[in-house]
Amino acid sequence: MGIPPSNDTFTWEDVIAHNKHDDKWLVIEGKVYDITNWSRRHPGGSRVISHFAGQDATDAFRAFHNDLGNVKKYLTPIYKGDLRKGEYVVRDMDKDFREVRATAEKMNLFKPNFWFYFFHLGHILALEAMAYLVMHWYGTGWIPWTISLLCYSTVQAQTGWLQHDFGHLSVCKSSFWDHRFHDFVMGFIKGASRQWWNHMHYQHHAKPNVMDKDPDVRIDKLFVVGDVMPVEKAKEKKQTMPYNLQHKYFFLIGPPLLFPVYFQFMLIRHIITRRAWSDLFWMMTFFVKFIYLYYPLLGLKGVIVYYFLMRCLESHWFTWVSQANHIPMEIDHDSAKPWLKLQMHATCNIEKSFFNDWFTGHLNFQIEHHLFPTMPRHNLYKIQPLVKSVCQKHGIDYQVKTLSGAFVDIVRTLKHSGELWYASYHAYHVS
Repeated sequence: MGIPPSNDTFTWEDVIAHNKHDDKWLVIEGKVYDITNWSRRHPGGSRVISHFAGQDATDAFRAFHNDLGNVKKYLTPIYKGDLRKGEYVVRDMDKDFREVRATAEKMNLFKPNFWFYFFHLGHILALEAMAYLVMHWYGTGWIPWTISLLCYSTVQAQTGWLQHDFGHLSVCKSSFWDHRFHDFVMGFIKGASRQWWNHMHYQHHAKPNVMDKDPDVRIDKLFVVGDVMPVEKAKEKKQTMPYNLQHKYFFLIGPPLLFPVYFQFMLIRHIITRRAWSDLFWMMTFFVKFIYLYYPLLGLKGVIVYYFLMRCLESHWFTWVSQANHIPMEIDHDSAKPWLKLQMHATCNIEKSFFNDWFTGHLNFQIEHHLFPTMPRHNLYKIQPLVKSVCQKHGIDYQVKTLSGAFVDIVRTLKHSGELWYASYHAYHVS
């Protein structure tokens, strides 16, 4: 790691004891770091790094950082010492996974194809132009209006996948330029907050499907998921929702309202509370552009209806794709699983095809993306055989589903978790 040696040594018990809100240590390659104060200045957000307090963060550290030489300078001031001899044992599973990563680096799989992203951005801009021009040329009758709405919804969905690439720093050679393009794509084209996305999504990648750490499963006010959450929720006397019916009301308050209601509220709240004024500026450029173009065509009421329906369609697209990879998988409290197991238990893949690649933004390779989040998405399929091989060697389930089968599994899983809550609730509270 390039860190000077220290005379101080620690046991794992010492490290695990420092997992409090105001006292946090973690381990990277056998070296102990005190992140208590540094976590507040961590560029990826305080919660991401804090989720590994008291744990080994070696593979997570490598997964999130492309330029290790640049990051190492931040480690020296927070270095405490080493784990005692014999305390840091690298498991065979971790060795094999790190060999896969080393192979991926030798194959240049972390090197982006700029033409891929150029054409992807180009097709988004072309669809955005078409969304406006079809009504500008042919009027606002229901046929051109519908075509325009479908084009703009596609723009928003595909922009969501593209901003995801910039957010993971997997497009440009410089993180500076990834951030700048992320501002443009997320703010000007999509009308959302880059910093809010980073805050939420990095936590998800750090601890996917881990209750109390992954914000994507912090949804128990409306839904219970997995096998643990329903039972824990059932033990509470307060019944907030009829979870046994969640597989039905999911269609009413899940995909339709996630973007137009919940996400809109949360990103505005984030901007105000975190004073992310640069994100507010970029968001405003989207709304100025949108109103300038569409108000003369549709009027105020028409613009509001068009915008809301566009967000609803985008929300359907995003929700079905994103939840297909995670909701049917294991959801539990943090048990400090090694990186490979942590990600494999929370993710599954969808079959490769030209349509599936485009429709999901290559998140049909969710397993590979979670294992190597900075790998450009057009290379994920190339590392798949090696990932399958290491999973087979260590007896880890590697799931690949059809697109329709993955969607069905969302509803099936919600139904199962709801029934589990219902049975547990009656067992605890109904005599």
